Amino acid sequence: MLTREVREWLKKAERGQYSYEDAMYEFSRFAPYLTREELKQLKNRLELAYKPH
Repeated sequence: MLTREVREWLKKAERGQYSYEDAMYEFSRFAPYLTREELKQLKNRLELAYKPH
């Protein structure tokens, strides 16, 4: 289950409030505490958010 902080970070990343580099830095800070399934879920959502249009 994703924590409130991770969900808030993801919403901001999807809205474009983070540059790609800043989003990855924040992701690296909490990634060690996530399960494999949570990591896959976040990876897929980040790829969609930062995919060139």
